[in-house]
Amino acid sequence: MAEIDPKELKGLSETEVIEKIKTDGYNEIPSSKPKSIFRIAFDVLKEPMFILLVTCGVLYLFLGDLQEAIMLLFFVFVVMGITFYQEKKTERALEALRDLSSPRALVIRDKTSKRIAGREVVPGDFVILSEGDRVPADGILIWNSNLSVDESLLTGESAAVRKTTGDAAQSMARPGGEETPFVYSGTMVVQGQAVVVIKSTGMSTELGKIGKAINAASDESTFLQKEINNLVKVVALIGAVLCSAVFIIYGYTRHDWTNGFLAGLSLAMAMLPEEFPVVMTIFFALGAWRMSHKHVLTRKVAAIETLGSATVLCVDKTGTLTQNKMLIKQVFAGGQIYDINGGVIPERAGKVIEYGILSCRKDPFDPMEKAFKNLESALPGGKSKIHESYEFVKEYPLSKKMLALSHVWKDPATGGCVIACKGAPEAVMDLCHLSENSRIQLMSVVNELASHGLRILGVAGASFGSHELPGDQHDFKYEFLGFTGLADPVRPEVAGSIKECYEAGIRVVMITGDYPGTARSIAAEIGLKNSADVITGEELEAMDPQELKHRVTGTDIFARVVPEQKLKIVQAFKDIGEVTAMTGDGVNAAPALKTSHIGIAMGGR
Repeated sequence: MAEIDPKELKGLSETEVIEKIKTDGYNEIPSSKPKSIFRIAFDVLKEPMFILLVTCGVLYLFLGDLQEAIMLLFFVFVVMGITFYQEKKTERALEALRDLSSPRALVIRDKTSKRIAGREVVPGDFVILSEGDRVPADGILIWNSNLSVDESLLTGESAAVRKTTGDAAQSMARPGGEETPFVYSGTMVVQGQAVVVIKSTGMSTELGKIGKAINAASDESTFLQKEINNLVKVVALIGAVLCSAVFIIYGYTRHDWTNGFLAGLSLAMAMLPEEFPVVMTIFFALGAWRMSHKHVLTRKVAAIETLGSATVLCVDKTGTLTQNKMLIKQVFAGGQIYDINGGVIPERAGKVIEYGILSCRKDPFDPMEKAFKNLESALPGGKSKIHESYEFVKEYPLSKKMLALSHVWKDPATGGCVIACKGAPEAVMDLCHLSENSRIQLMSVVNELASHGLRILGVAGASFGSHELPGDQHDFKYEFLGFTGLADPVRPEVAGSIKECYEAGIRVVMITGDYPGTARSIAAEIGLKNSADVITGEELEAMDPQELKHRVTGTDIFARVVPEQKLKIVQAFKDIGEVTAMTGDGVNAAPALKTSHIGIAMGGR
């Protein structure tokens, strides 16, 4: 495919944009209207438990027992107050979250680049993406310069993925994987630049499809709510029957219909369990209040009781079990693998980290480059602020043909140049012109590091005395320095929490969009049971509901799954009678969070 020059792109005209907005609508995900005070009050009062509370209060008022009536009706307002407070607090958090889907965008229109609100992007627009931008809509790259995108929001992949150029006429594919030409609304550009032709906006994007799945998932009553509601209905029916019987019998036998009606009411009042809603309200409110002190916001107070009934806990990996940031865990140098514990760098691994830092930008945005930069102050020999010791000359960018990049720095002390290279192990070994035997030996090291779920980068260095630099990286005489193994570290408290769950009789299941090898490695590290058996999204897609119900009984790891499949897994657990809790911090987990008996949205961001 011929390379497209962004300067030659004309873009849409304003007239075309207006027409597209009329037909396709604005690029936004509609939000539900905030509940009014009256709607919240109605939602509370329509519950049978609270209807009982109000009924008892009114009857006591009718019978002249003012103290009992005031006490019961007071609790109605307490419940409304708590519910109103929780709803409003949650709405503020959700509105802040919704702002993520409305970034500004740099578009080409009428041969001019202009910055517009993300909601005004339409299908057919050419959008210019740069490092730090949030992608405003789904599209295909038609021009690309070393673009990497963090798609963990949708896929759960902890590392950014490289993008390649595609054909503007092709159809969009699902998120996930390296070297694809597709970008998706809400994801973040961490490196490079690109021009994208927009294919889908608003509710037609992958983010919008998740929104549809959330709206389609209906709210369920908790198990205790269902039991209490059934009890209230039964008791109310028996009370009504007995009240009618006493009223009729008393009226016929004594010819005193007024006292007969009062006698029937008294019997019904004696039977109605008005203490139930009061006790339930107090305990749920206390539970929600105590959890709020542990930074947990309970949106539905009644959900507190379900926490004690959970039998299966489904957990997302990226950002929930892990910290959603990259750290260098191991370094291979001089024929030996070194562990980087607590940021302490062994002497022989220092040169690998030093050249790795020189191959990064001064102020990196890419999580992997940040991982190198974070170790700068820990380098052996007191080396720090390496970039300030050199003058940047040139970058040889990563490309589809060469999955490695090099930075050229001028050394003021010698007048010569220092070249630092990092990239895919195979590409770096190729640049170093290693022998076949050396490559085989080094690939065994790569496989060993990868078996621990690490993302491997090769590092090499070179020096160059001439002022006229070559046009290709291959013309430098690189020295192979070593490998670095990067990982998204597990949160320190996770292993203990998993153990507590097992002791409480709760089964823990990992559901992630990441690769099976990475999932297995994390599972082994946190002490997850049955870490050998993994079901992938591709396998799950081929299963019918009955087979899935059978397989979920013995599988604790699901990898490479998309949001709809997370929903299927949670539903399968519910169908076999499990009380299912789901945790997650990404948009990709949202439909499953809403469908589960207990949905726990996590994260400080």
